[in-house]
Amino acid sequence: MDDPLIDALRRAVEAAPLDDELRLHLATQLWERGLADQAVAEASTVLSHAPADSRARDLLSRALAAPTATPPAVPAPATAAEEPSEPRNTPRPTGGFDWSAAENEVGHIAKPAFVDGDDLPAFDEHDLQRPTTTLADVGGMTAVKERLNAAFLAPLKNPELRALYGKSLRGGLLMYGPPGCGKTFIARAIAGELGASFISIGISDILDRYMGQSEHNVRELFQLARRDAPTVIFLDEVDAIGQRRSQVRHSGLRGVVVALLEELDGVASDNEGVFVLAATNQPWDVDPALRRPGRLDRTVLVLPPDDEARRAIFRHHLARRPVEGVDPAELARLTNGYSGADIAYVCEVASENALLESARTGVARLITMDDLRQGIAQTMSSTGPWLDAARNVVRFGEDDGTFAELREYLKSARRL
Repeated sequence: MDDPLIDALRRAVEAAPLDDELRLHLATQLWERGLADQAVAEASTVLSHAPADSRARDLLSRALAAPTATPPAVPAPATAAEEPSEPRNTPRPTGGFDWSAAENEVGHIAKPAFVDGDDLPAFDEHDLQRPTTTLADVGGMTAVKERLNAAFLAPLKNPELRALYGKSLRGGLLMYGPPGCGKTFIARAIAGELGASFISIGISDILDRYMGQSEHNVRELFQLARRDAPTVIFLDEVDAIGQRRSQVRHSGLRGVVVALLEELDGVASDNEGVFVLAATNQPWDVDPALRRPGRLDRTVLVLPPDDEARRAIFRHHLARRPVEGVDPAELARLTNGYSGADIAYVCEVASENALLESARTGVARLITMDDLRQGIAQTMSSTGPWLDAARNVVRFGEDDGTFAELREYLKSARRL
């Protein structure tokens, strides 16, 4: 049955896909109407944008644990010469699905065999991408490139040296830093450097409301990667997928972390040629077991773009817009500390200002430096709050050495 409120909220979310408050409101309304599957999808999307959102996590836990409506059991048809020995509304022990036995002590429900699409794999060859981007396409960020080359790429590009030193063709690396600083773009560039397939995964691709299905999805992901090796698996917002088990209140999420650990260890299969890259804005929320040797044991801090990178980002976002008299060097100087996403937004604001003025006057004009300066004045760097939170973790939290690079950066930036 059509629901005008749900329809209106869906249209609003489609118009503003990054509005997490609006999407969370939609997820709540879906949950209250008993549409738990759809609530899971919307709450998972919110968590992919804001992994620390406790409201989305609580809603996701409730929706995952919610039982679904019990379908009516259909007895086996009786023949003309045989009358049923029990009422027709009672399921036969040998037919249908025993829902009463499927529900466990926490309200999980096993996935019934007749669910539509049950035979379809969670991941298949259509999920694999073939990136052509390489690190040469990443503007600036020389320190990050050098760290990636030393920690990850150089051993894998030199098979003779790898054989000499007994280096296995497998590995895992965790990239962390402020949001919007290019971690996903760098992951694609690494896959391009290796000539490998690329598959990007978020929490909504893994989580499933049926008991055991989320863990099965993790195993299918790695099976696909092994079949098509070399493959780069990119775990976006890994703190949502592999968060600390001490913080997890839902047993289903604990199972996902355990399954991920087993696959990283290659317990059942060899992970030769499978490279796992993970990215997070909250590395302190990642389960420590994921960062042990042999798993995501190497870390790279991806900081806000440097001067050269900011100039390249401005050139990229202004390349297809009508501009005149633009000075990338000045723009880079005015946006020190801005993330790549912040710079993209500055260009959007500048374009919007020029468009609105053109609409008022009826004469189209080019985007100028004044528009871009106004765009900078109308925006703020989004990296400041992250750096403040990181400073508190480095200063007061437990550090096993993972955040040594971050500590040095905060000292050099006079934030520690």
